[in-house]
Parts: sequence; structure tokens; C-alpha cells
Amino acid sequence: MSGENIKIGLLGLGTVGRGVYRIITGNADNIRRKVGAGVEISKILVRDIARHRGIDIDPAKLTTKIEDIIDDPEIKIVVEVMGGIEPTLDYVSRALENGKSVVTANKDMIAVHGKQLFALSEANNADLLFEASVAGGIPIIRPLKQCLAANRITQIIGIINGTTNYMLTKMTEEGSDFADVLKEAQAKGYAEADPAADIEGYDAARKLAILASIAFNSRIVLDDVYVEGITKVTAADIAYASELNYIVKLLGIAKETGEGIEVRVHPTLIPRDHPLASVNDVYNAIFVTGDAVGDTMFYGRGAGEMPTASAVTGDIMDAARDLLRNVPGIISCTCYENKPVEDMGTTECKYYVRLDVTDKPGVLASIAYAFGDKEVSLASVLQKQTDGNKAEIVLVTHKVLEKNMQDALEIIKHLSSVNAVANIIRVEGD
Repeated sequence: MSGENIKIGLLGLGTVGRGVYRIITGNADNIRRKVGAGVEISKILVRDIARHRGIDIDPAKLTTKIEDIIDDPEIKIVVEVMGGIEPTLDYVSRALENGKSVVTANKDMIAVHGKQLFALSEANNADLLFEASVAGGIPIIRPLKQCLAANRITQIIGIINGTTNYMLTKMTEEGSDFADVLKEAQAKGYAEADPAADIEGYDAARKLAILASIAFNSRIVLDDVYVEGITKVTAADIAYASELNYIVKLLGIAKETGEGIEVRVHPTLIPRDHPLASVNDVYNAIFVTGDAVGDTMFYGRGAGEMPTASAVTGDIMDAARDLLRNVPGIISCTCYENKPVEDMGTTECKYYVRLDVTDKPGVLASIAYAFGDKEVSLASVLQKQTDGNKAEIVLVTHKVLEKNMQDALEIIKHLSSVNAVANIIRVEGD
């Protein structure tokens, strides 16, 4: 195959698909030199051939029939940038069954159906590459699988959703309310009309499932991940966090402990001097700790047309090199262990708690007693007057079991002097 163009079938010509087309056509000579052969987009699957897409493409390359790609013996690599699970999963599965290498940016599909897809790639001696499924243009899948492969990874902590990071940054810098920054994020195109996947934490959870599976060599699926979004975070929480010298971020946290693997996505207070605290706007960052390498951090744009297309094209080049050397599938699924996933109740961390209380003597003492009864000790307490009859109490605990914390809060919310448990946010990184 050396010297010939390696033909590609592209599934989808949306934002990322157009970016991939631009890179492959615009950097053709550079890619040829680095791969050892040219890479050519032979066919592109679209819904509507007549639709104007803002780029100059030979209409003969466009098709509405998946068979024109997956049944074409000359097409060696199928690149999936359609998104979604159906019919995408069917198309990708059929491509792998036909012995074609697959490059995908589809976090939903990999997080839920990765096991069966890897089984198909191994059975048919084909690559399945998915660098762009996590953190856009930031290289993290390949480093975990290759560069850090000699390490025992102990934890991954990351900002892996640009929309929520943008929103929390605006709330921190401007004191804005959640609803206002959500509207702004939607107006700028950072958040979808239906923003649930981002603000409820599910986008980050899918990415964390993928990262944890690779890091800990054990299959983690979306349903294994504990998920909380940022919808309850208020400007007041962010102001109190700042007073306590913390920053609020939506983090994906995966750790391997002696009991198993904990995987969780939730708003988190981190110290102002933590490396992730200065990651703002739509940027992503992933903090990885290994037993040999120590702490490393990967930082950059986590989404967007060209950053994501950059990662997709890098995978295409890897798949092309493997085909040239007749070693497709050389690095396959790394989930060769079966480690238990910890129940959220057994995890340990510190907690920030904001309580709306009646302002009268003995309130703090009754709250402290309830915490102490469940073995929750307090590290700091702030009491703020809100009006003549009500006050806010903000406290941070020492490290405690999640179950003990929830048991204590169940008692506290029924105290006559407590009007509401206004918010609870976990604390990491101290």
C-alpha cells in the first residue's frame, strides 16, 4: 500500500466533519510525509446531498447510502463524526465486521458500547481509535494508553466540560446568577438549546467513564458514574467559597483505592492554588497522577470544530500508519481487569454545607451536635445575618464518609431551627 492514497469514508459532514475535511485537504502534503502515504476522503455519508455546507466538495464524493462506504473494499478507514448512538452504532459495528479501521469522536457510543466495539475490532484485526471522544483537541487517550502505560494510575481529576466551566467562570468573575450565565452560554453557542447533558453533568460523566476505563484497566460504563450537575450552584455559594479561599469547578474524579474504583462527577470546591483552579472559560484540563510519573496535567480547548478535528485527524494518521505496516489493532482494549466500582456512600471527602436557619440562640450548637453524632467533625464555620429572623450558616467539614454526611444532613434538615439545607458541595485537593 506504500505510495498509494489510503481511502477514507467519512460519516457525517457537520461541524467536526467539515474540520476533518479542511485539515486533510489543506495539510495533504504534510500528512503524506508523516504517514508515508497520502490520505484521501473517498466518500462522505450525508443526509442531504443538495445542502450547502460552506465548503467546496465534489458532489460525487457525497452519498446517502452507508453501503457505499462500509461495503467498498477500497475504503480502509471509516471516520465517524455523526454523533448519537443509533444508527451510528450499527454503522460502526458493520464497518469493523468488514475489517475496516474506525476512528470516532463519539463519547456516548464509546462510554456505553465500548466493550462490544472493542471485541469487534479485535476479532477483525482492525483499529478502533477515539482520541477526540474526550477533551476535544487535548491529547489524553493516547498518553494514557501509551506514554503513561508503565504507570499505575491512582487518580484522574479533570475539568472535562467546557460549557459548565465557562458558566462557573462567569459566575466567579462577575457574580452572575446561574440562569443569566446559562442564557449567555446559549447565545454564544457554548450551550445547546437543551443544555441538560452539560449542566446536569452527563457529558462529563461519559468522558470520565472512558478515561477511568483506560486508566484503571477495568471497564467503567456511564451507569457506574455518580453524577451531579451545577444547577444548584448559586452566586452565594461561589462568594462563600472565595471567602474560604476556594474556587468552584465541575470536576470528573476517578480514583483507585484499596476497595475498588470510585468515579464521580459533581461541583467541587478546590483550593485557589490548585492547578485546576486557574483553568477558566471553555478550556479543559485533566490532572493525572501515576506512581512513576507523579502529577501531570493536560490542558487546552476541549471542544470546537478544529480542535476536535485535529484529534480525529491524528487518529486517522495513526490508523493509516498501522495499515501501511500491516499492524492494525496493535493497541486494542486495555480493560483486562474486573475491579469493583465503589458505592458512593463509601467514598470520603470534605464537604461545604450552606444552611438557611432561624436566627436564635442554640442553633449552631444543635447543628454541631447532629454532625458530631454521625462522626462528622467541622473544620470551619461562617455565620451570616440575612435579615432580622434568618441567617445563613456556612461550614466546611473534615474528611468524612459520604454515608455519615448524608445521615447527619437527614437529621439536620428536620431540626426546627433549620429552614433548609440550601446546598452541599464536596471539597477536594486540600
